[in-house]
Amino acid sequence: MGLRVFNTLTKKKEEFVPLEKNRVRIYVCGVTVYDLCHIGHARSAIVFDVIYRYLKFIGYDVVFVKNFTDIDDKIINRANQEGTKCEEIAERYIREYYEDMDGLGLMRPTYEPRATQYIQEMIKIIEKLIEKGFAYVVDGNVYFRVEKFSPYGKLSGKRLDELIVGARVEVEEGKENPLDFALWKRSKPDEPWWDSPWGKGRPGWHIECSAMGLTLLGETFDIHGGGMDLIFPHHENEIAQSEATTGKHFVRYWLHNGFVNIRKEKMSKSLGNIVTIKEILSIYHPEVVRSFILSSHYRNPIDYTPDAMEEHAKSLERFYSTMKVVNSLIEEQPEEEHDNGLTEEAREASEKLSMLVEKFRNAMDDDFNTAQAIGYIHDAVRSLNRWINASSFRLTDKVRSILKMGKENIRKVGNVLGIFISDPEVYLEDLKNRELKRRGLSREEIERLIEERMRARKARQFDKADSIREDLLNKGVILEDTPRGTIWRIKLTSEDKT
Repeated sequence: MGLRVFNTLTKKKEEFVPLEKNRVRIYVCGVTVYDLCHIGHARSAIVFDVIYRYLKFIGYDVVFVKNFTDIDDKIINRANQEGTKCEEIAERYIREYYEDMDGLGLMRPTYEPRATQYIQEMIKIIEKLIEKGFAYVVDGNVYFRVEKFSPYGKLSGKRLDELIVGARVEVEEGKENPLDFALWKRSKPDEPWWDSPWGKGRPGWHIECSAMGLTLLGETFDIHGGGMDLIFPHHENEIAQSEATTGKHFVRYWLHNGFVNIRKEKMSKSLGNIVTIKEILSIYHPEVVRSFILSSHYRNPIDYTPDAMEEHAKSLERFYSTMKVVNSLIEEQPEEEHDNGLTEEAREASEKLSMLVEKFRNAMDDDFNTAQAIGYIHDAVRSLNRWINASSFRLTDKVRSILKMGKENIRKVGNVLGIFISDPEVYLEDLKNRELKRRGLSREEIERLIEERMRARKARQFDKADSIREDLLNKGVILEDTPRGTIWRIKLTSEDKT
């Protein structure tokens, strides 16, 4: 059937057909670099990272543009508060941004332009808009005439008459209409400025994305994305100024991700509930964060809570524990094969693993339904786990080939999601280290007690051995005696509540 996406412009799912047969051009609004990134930024970043990866996975050559807003009122205010330059603020938080996004495992876009690199392109667009009568100059400021662009509101569904009646727009002297928005702002004292035909000033917010999108992707391109908070007025204004400039359709498909709430409350500085990416990554593995974000459909709101994060951590621990066993089985010498038959558990696991890529594609082709795609992966791995732990399990050449096939298919789909791709040994060790740190436990002390317990068991001092096990369990350390020796893991916080 092919890829279908929900287009905010038409308010329905549509078959995705790019302008060029094998090429997709995407623009996603990036961050304003004046502060640290938070979980809301992480959601948008991860969602469009996966869309980028999936389009490449199904064979498209993808040109992906994601910008930095490096001149803005918030940046200017921050610079004035700190007594420094806007450029220093922008550079600092661009570095912080890369640290966060690299930590989350994001692929770098094709282009990452900065607004200040496209001032001349913005000025040229504004000159065209003035020439066509879509913009006007007032004392060094340039405004866009919203009423002259008759399709205004087609993305957000807002009507001009309703907007005017309920307008909560700061009235600026000289504006013909309170809804008219700034394309160019006259410079104020102690602000950065650039020369323009209208005097010294700086661009308005909306014009930067039009300039970068039109320059890097063309007058019409395939996908424009961002958070739902950008639909109005930012993306609405982008459409107006871009289409008024070129006379052409600006973007074919508009994709918007939903909000992140914190314990069912809107995230805001006034509520003091901002959760930064750095805070999250100091506690959770990046794959846990990606799992949390992608286990809900990208258009739906999600609620960030510690309990939700713990559940995803627990789920990934189960996954990697299974894959650790699979890896060891693949390395073992298989038994001699006496017949070609497979048990019921083997047939079920083999079928789910062999169908995984196809089911994954079906889910992702339905408007990038990562929640369903992840569900298929977990279902296949649960079947795999039941099979390898069944008493009837025997490692033969045929079984080993099934395990290899399953591992490869999981890796293929995992690479698109940025989940299920770590080395199991490394992941489980990282999980141990994070939990040890969180609980204030010492690895050396745990291993010393395990050795002491082993000596007690050999000496048939079973009461002492049981006492050590119980003491470790009370500290959150679970022991498991296996034919290969005693292994241990840290009980996740969510297990304390069950």
